[in-house]
Parts: sequence; structure tokens; C-alpha cells
Amino acid sequence: MPADARVTRSSFHDLTPLSVPRPMSVLPTRKWTDDQWERIQLGYRSADMDEKWDVYTEDDVVFLHRSWTGFEIFEAAFVPAEGGGWAIAGAMVESDPECYGGTSDMRNALTLELVLSAIVLGEDATELRTRLVELTTPASSSTDVLPGVVLHSVVGLRSGT
Repeated sequence: MPADARVTRSSFHDLTPLSVPRPMSVLPTRKWTDDQWERIQLGYRSADMDEKWDVYTEDDVVFLHRSWTGFEIFEAAFVPAEGGGWAIAGAMVESDPECYGGTSDMRNALTLELVLSAIVLGEDATELRTRLVELTTPASSSTDVLPGVVLHSVVGLRSGT
């Protein structure tokens, strides 16, 4: 699929909507530029098993599904931001532990922003990755492998599309 082709709900089979939606009490505070919003609207389709997310938009709502299961994990409503650009005005997260093991409101907000930044936009997002690992990794952990495992299981990779 060309990088500028729009991904839609019909691009996928076996997508499952949020089964037990819960409003997110913590939202990403980032303001996305108009160009970034245009790119987010194109969506993202995973290309192989190391990629964890499929993303598409309908109107101004972004839907984020786990690629292997098709479970919807996040649904984020974007609105024009004051002074230009776009911001998330509200979001829902899956709260059924059989579908998603979100552990905290802050971790959910970071994961949502990180998937949009690193996977959909292809940004390095080093600060977001570091914060996610810090929230996920126990303070007593001294292993060097754990941060990589955390990032791969939560975010996955992004293909060169």
C-alpha cells in the first residue's frame, strides 16, 4: 500500500470495537500540526508480526487496534486547537483485562501518544519511550533487557513504509 493511501475500517478484517469502553481521565496534551493531523488521518496498517498497531480515522476520531487480535484499545476524538493545529479532546480506552492490560491512566495516555507519534508519524519519540519504560519498569529492576521488551510488547516496530 502506498504511504499516502488512506487506511480505513474496510482495510481490515476481524476488527473488534471496544468491549468495555472507559473514558480516559488523562489525555495527551500534545498539539499536533495540521500536517501531522493530515498524516494521522491516513492511518497506519501493520505490515508484519513485529508491528503491534493498526490505526484509522473516521471523521475526527482515531481508532487504534492491536494488529494481532483486532481488539480496539483506544478511540481518540480530535478537535481544532486554539491557535492552530489539533488536540485530543476526549478518548476512550478498553478496560476489559481480557483485551487490554492497561495499568494506569498515565500509561494509557503515554501509550496513545506514543503510538500516534512513533508508529503513525514515524517520529523517534525518545522522551515518550523513556517515560513509558519508567512507568512500566519496576524500580527494583536492574536488567538491561526489560526496557526493550517493554517497548516491543507495548509499541512494537514501525515498518519502513
